[in-house]
Amino acid sequence: MYIRRVTRKNKDGTTVAYLQLAHNEWDPKAKYAKAKVIYSFGREDEVDRAVLERLAKSISRFLSPEQAWEIETLTGEVSDDFQFQSSKRLGGAWLLDQLWRQLGLGEILHSLFASRHHQIPLERLIFAMVANRALHPSSKLAMEEWVEKDVHIPHLPQVASHQLYRAMDELLAVQPELERQVFHAVADLLNLEVDLIYFDTTSSYFEVDPSETPEGESLRKQGFSKDKRPDLVQIVIGLAVTREGVPIRAWVWPGNTMDMTVIKQVKQDLIGWKLGRVISVMDRGFSSEENLRILQQAGGHYIVGEKMRSGKAAVEEALNRRGRYQQVRENLHIKEIIVGDGEARQRYVLVYNPSEAERQRKEREKLLESLKEELEGLRQLPNEAHHKATCRLRSHPSYGKYLRQLKDGTLRIDKQAVREAETYDGKYLIRTSDDTLSAEDVALGYKQLVDIEQAFRTLKSTLELRPMYHRLEDRIRAHVLLSWLALLLVRIVEIRTHESWPKVRDECERLMLGHFSSKNGDLYQRTELTAKQALFLAALGLEPPPKILGIHPRT
Repeated sequence: MYIRRVTRKNKDGTTVAYLQLAHNEWDPKAKYAKAKVIYSFGREDEVDRAVLERLAKSISRFLSPEQAWEIETLTGEVSDDFQFQSSKRLGGAWLLDQLWRQLGLGEILHSLFASRHHQIPLERLIFAMVANRALHPSSKLAMEEWVEKDVHIPHLPQVASHQLYRAMDELLAVQPELERQVFHAVADLLNLEVDLIYFDTTSSYFEVDPSETPEGESLRKQGFSKDKRPDLVQIVIGLAVTREGVPIRAWVWPGNTMDMTVIKQVKQDLIGWKLGRVISVMDRGFSSEENLRILQQAGGHYIVGEKMRSGKAAVEEALNRRGRYQQVRENLHIKEIIVGDGEARQRYVLVYNPSEAERQRKEREKLLESLKEELEGLRQLPNEAHHKATCRLRSHPSYGKYLRQLKDGTLRIDKQAVREAETYDGKYLIRTSDDTLSAEDVALGYKQLVDIEQAFRTLKSTLELRPMYHRLEDRIRAHVLLSWLALLLVRIVEIRTHESWPKVRDECERLMLGHFSSKNGDLYQRTELTAKQALFLAALGLEPPPKILGIHPRT
């Protein structure tokens, strides 16, 4: 269908033009298409232009902004006095929002909140807080200006801090079902391998002096700080990830919680998810006999690190067992060891890394040279200063283990301790309950614990989980939950693009949305995609944002 212009020549030689709305119909007899007039607008010089404008605008309502813009440009309806008003970052939030929808996270939240009948857009508020963690971590109050002036969050032009806190409270109320549904949605979409589940803990501190916490505080406690801030109160965070490094669940415990005490809860929480045959991979801090029994419940298995200086008889026997190492990778040599018989048998894999052994040997040589200089310096000190320096060296975390004190109080380098340390260079011991895995798979599975360490580094540094300033326990737990969702998106981006999140984020944040205005209305248009931006979006299976995001005519 189209508007056509036909002309007719009068007897006096003048030409008259007529405008008609027509469309082509096939004529089977003539065997070609003929124009059929649907409506005649009359003579061109007498047509009411307002009628045509109303028709064009009514049609434009069913076109995309880009198509409407192209039509207006061609017809000369666009004003040439556009002014550039402002710009916002578009690419990072667009990427995260499209991935959020692809994973079905928006639908999950909508379904969980469907019966609550809230007046505020809970799903959009939660996404905004997750995107803020990934793109520009800030307080909830600072997010008001960030959303309004700095970034384009789809379908969320502005936020208020009290709405964000309300959304955090509502999010925590649906946490158990949210975690379960998110796991199954992500596992199905990404076809995750969940036969190996890696678990570890870390701590995150608060910029609050312990004396300032209220009486009866149950969550913020002083404990063993993995951030080297024992002077501050903290919480303990547990994280379970797949072998691909995708975080599937996070836990929060009081800051004085010991690693050994959390395994039972972790195991019980994951049993309800019907993961099938699961092998839990954990570090040396979780290898108590009670924890290992818990991990074998419901047909589960474990791969855990063993402390080589634990004093356990089985560990000593495994370390002293003779036999050759088998090289399975560069700088990865393994030796399988079975200790005991029957049901009491224990399977170990001793791993040796020649490169790491050489590094440790050189570091110890430097440390011993420095220690010799310290001992030489002791001879020059008077009695009281000599006594203080001696105590300092004996209690030193690095020097102390290589010192022995003679009966007269003289310090000497303990050569036996040095020889014992040499026997452990480049080695670590792994214990497993699964006889179906090869020794190589056991060693490589344990080595992948580096993925969870990377996840913790991303949580603390890139997503700026710490320090925290929340006081209420529910808000603290909700803050960790939001950070987990942000980490989930970030790790999927890294896995699919094979690039670090900071690199992807910085490149995508250069895609801007410009706001232009004229007397006829407002136009929102993005900058041109770079080759890298297009490559990242393609790797993630996401569509780029349209060139024109919106046209708002003024009435």
